[in-house]
Amino acid sequence: MRNDSHTTSPGKECVWDYPRPPRLEPTSKHIRVEFGGVTLADTRSAFRVLETSHPPVYYIPPRDVAMEHLIEAPGGSYCEWKGRAGYYSVVVGDVRLEKVAWYYADPSPTFRPIRNYIAFYP
Repeated sequence: MRNDSHTTSPGKECVWDYPRPPRLEPTSKHIRVEFGGVTLADTRSAFRVLETSHPPVYYIPPRDVAMEHLIEAPGGSYCEWKGRAGYYSVVVGDVRLEKVAWYYADPSPTFRPIRNYIAFYP
């Protein structure tokens, strides 16, 4: 589906211009994820996935994630492009957020660079 009525300012991106199938690209943009006053992730070594009609998804290397706050969650999902995803719940103090982060342990060849990298729901 394409929405040709969109207008984009110079230097801005539009999700309708993103490709399908999705594209993976490295980014040096500073990505920081915080919850409850705790930094869960902080990196300049992420990848982003761009897919038509979806906001960019940033995948962060595990070395830049506070893994002590992540707990493997049961279940998973499947993406036709990337493969089977596993999930993490986040625990900060007494608060637990279920399945708010995900990763691909064995992604398809195109997405191998994000193997075990972690993405967070906004």
